[in-house]
Amino acid sequence: MEKDLTKEMSMGAMMDNYDFKRIHSGEVIKGKIINVTKDEVFVNINYFADGIISRSEVTDEADVDLTQLLNVDDEIDVMILSTDDGEGNVVLSKKKADEIKVWDDVKEAFESKKVIEVKVKEQVKGGFIALYKGIRVFIPGSQGAFEWRDNFNQFVNNVVEVAIIEFDEDKKKVVASRRVIETEEREKKKEKVWKSLSVGEKISGKVVRLVKFGAFVDLGGIEGLVHVSDLSWKRINDPSEVVSVGDEVEVFIQEIDQKKNRISLALKDVATNPWTNIKARYKVNDVVQGRVVKFMNFGAFVELEPGVEGLVHIAEISEENIAKPSDALNLNDMVKVKILDIDETNHRISLSVKEASEKSREYLQYNDSAEGASLGELFGDLFKNL
Repeated sequence: MEKDLTKEMSMGAMMDNYDFKRIHSGEVIKGKIINVTKDEVFVNINYFADGIISRSEVTDEADVDLTQLLNVDDEIDVMILSTDDGEGNVVLSKKKADEIKVWDDVKEAFESKKVIEVKVKEQVKGGFIALYKGIRVFIPGSQGAFEWRDNFNQFVNNVVEVAIIEFDEDKKKVVASRRVIETEEREKKKEKVWKSLSVGEKISGKVVRLVKFGAFVDLGGIEGLVHVSDLSWKRINDPSEVVSVGDEVEVFIQEIDQKKNRISLALKDVATNPWTNIKARYKVNDVVQGRVVKFMNFGAFVELEPGVEGLVHIAEISEENIAKPSDALNLNDMVKVKILDIDETNHRISLSVKEASEKSREYLQYNDSAEGASLGELFGDLFKNL
């Protein structure tokens, strides 16, 4: 009994003399690695006995060589599992100490709204699972990356930044969002693109959507609309006649309205405007050939060349009274028309079919030759027979 008391006193005195720490199970302390083997790590914890960490308390991966993970003289945080393993050694856990520190890091990130990096692992019902230093992080389906919807498998094991949107340490619950990060990045990119655009500029884009009234083009984060009338100088009925989704195109910026989030674009080249110098190619009273391309209640449009159309008013289609243009014409008919008027500024040409017809021209020619003639000249033969 006296020997045990003497031993205990001398151990206590020794600890006082060498300034050894007093340790307790569950405590997290710092230590320095003094040796690493394939399956164990030996740590100096400033105690009269060294600490030992088994493989299972370092990593969950069974095939990893611990010498590849840790090095002698590394300082690490460890949790005391037992002050004596029966052989005088202190049993430690790096994994549990790291987990406590990680939860502290997650809490701090949540409160300060800092992003963290997680490794994407799997897709589950309702969302995705990722890991942050061993901690399970749930990412709801609505908060996943935009690209995950199309092919999630190619993103497995990728490291991505996320924002923590829900945290409960007691329930060991961490909910994060990748969408928040990407949305913010997209907004910054959009703002940069908006500032780089200017009216009249020619810019590259990609056709992303076709609608009845035109085509939407992605300019690098923001979309602009090419109205169907601005896809080509010639008349088209559907955007698919000119472009397809996925096409890389060069477009001209016609109008910018950032407040309304609208950009008006043109695919047709303004430098090749067929209306430029139109009066050098066509003159009033010329009779030319064109193709009937569209009917309206008030008349028919005739294409003289790609991008140049003129209107034949319904009164100028036929000598006869007609109820609608299709009573006398067919779409895609090639017809002769007489140019009545040219408005180069407003891109308008007035045409007449009836005045260009052979019958009308003969009538006009007759009138021209008869104008100013006497009755004797016109009806001389008739008078001779009387």
